[in-house]
Amino acid sequence: MKILMLTPYLPYPPASGGQIRTLNLIQYLSKKHDITLISLYKNDQEKKYLSHLQSYCKSVYLCKRPTKPWELKNIFKSIFTDDPFLIVRNFSSEAKTLLKHLLKTKKFDVIHAETFYIMPHLPPTNVPIFLLEQTIEYMVYQHFVNSLPWIIKPFFLLDIMKLKRSERYYWGKAKLVGTVSQSDRAIIQKLEPLIEPVVVPNGAGEEMIVSSFPKMNLKQPLLLFQGNFSWLQNTEAANFLLNKIYPELKKKYPRIKIIIAGQNAKNKINQLTDNNIQIIDIAPEDSQIVIKLYRQATLFLAPIFGPGGTRLKILAAMANGLPVIATKTGIQGLDLINNKDVLIANKPEEFVKQITNVLKNPTLYRQIQKNAFELIKSRYNWNKIAQQLEIEYEKIVSHENRN
Repeated sequence: MKILMLTPYLPYPPASGGQIRTLNLIQYLSKKHDITLISLYKNDQEKKYLSHLQSYCKSVYLCKRPTKPWELKNIFKSIFTDDPFLIVRNFSSEAKTLLKHLLKTKKFDVIHAETFYIMPHLPPTNVPIFLLEQTIEYMVYQHFVNSLPWIIKPFFLLDIMKLKRSERYYWGKAKLVGTVSQSDRAIIQKLEPLIEPVVVPNGAGEEMIVSSFPKMNLKQPLLLFQGNFSWLQNTEAANFLLNKIYPELKKKYPRIKIIIAGQNAKNKINQLTDNNIQIIDIAPEDSQIVIKLYRQATLFLAPIFGPGGTRLKILAAMANGLPVIATKTGIQGLDLINNKDVLIANKPEEFVKQITNVLKNPTLYRQIQKNAFELIKSRYNWNKIAQQLEIEYEKIVSHENRN
C-alpha cells in the first residue's frame, strides 16, 4: 500500500506523545508499505533528524511553518479570518504547494493525517483520508484558557469557538476518523452523530518493555513524574505533586525521594529547596535517561487534571513494571481498573493514602505491576496497534475502489 502521511511536527526525536506515536507507527507500517512522509518543522536545526526518518520512509519532505507562534501576522490572521490560531500557527504554504503537486503526479492508496489541523494543506482529492485525532483540541485549549487572567480570556474564547467549528468541519472531510480512546470517540459522536470513529490507541515502545521486573524498593521509595513541560497539563501536575502531595507525604516518609524529569523541567516548575526533590532536564533525543529513570523508580505518580488524549508516559511506566498512581483524568481513555491495573487518587490525601497502601503491601504492588504489564503486551503495544491501523486502511481503500 502507498501511504501519504502528514504530520504537523517531525516524528523524531520521540520527545512528545505525538512524536512517539507517529514514529512507532511509521516503524511498523514501513515493514509492509511505502510511506511518503510530509512533516512540518519550525527550525532549520530539526533537519538533522531527516536521515533517521529516511531509513523508514520511501520519501520524506520537510516543510517550513512559522518559527514562533506569536508572530504578529499569525495573530492578525487568527483574528480577522475564520481560522483558529492552531491552524494559523501550523500552516505552511510550502506544504500546501507540495501536496497539490504530489497528488497530481503520484499515486497514493490512502492519506493518513495526524491531527485535524494538518488537513487545510490538502487540496480536493479522491484519495481516501484517514484522520487520526490524538486529542479533542478545543477541550485542551479550553483548559488552557481557564488558567489565564480574565482580562484576556474573551479573545481566546472566540478562538476556541472557531477551533471547535474547524475540528467538526475536518472530521466531515475525512473518509474515516480515528481517536486514541473510547472517551474521545464518544465526544466526536456526540458532536457529529453521523460520524463513526474507530479507536486506534496509543502504546508503549519495545524499548520500554522490560524482560523482567526491576527489584522492588518499598523501604526507600523513589517517586517519579516524567513529561514534556511545554504542556500546561504536565506543569500543573508537577506543581500539584510538589506543593500539595509532597508536604503531606513528607510527614509520613521524611526521607522519601521525588524525581520530576522531562523537557523544560527546570524552566517551568517552581522548585522547592529540599534535598529529597530532584528536577531533571532531559534532552529531546535522550530516551536512555528516560528508561533509566523508569527502572530506578518505585512508583509513577500522575496527578494530571487537564484533558488531552491518552498519556504515553503512563503506558511507558506500565511497560517498565512501574505501578502507577493517577487521577481519573490522568488515565482517561485507558482501559485501566482501579486497584487492579492502577491506583486512582484525585486529592492530595488520596495520593498519600494510595502511596502508603502500596508501599506497605508488597502483594498489592506485585498485583498492580503484573496486571498493568499484561495489558501492555495484550493491548497497548505498537505492533498490534499498527496491524489494527492496516485493517482500517484496507477498509476505506476497498470501499473507495468499489465506488
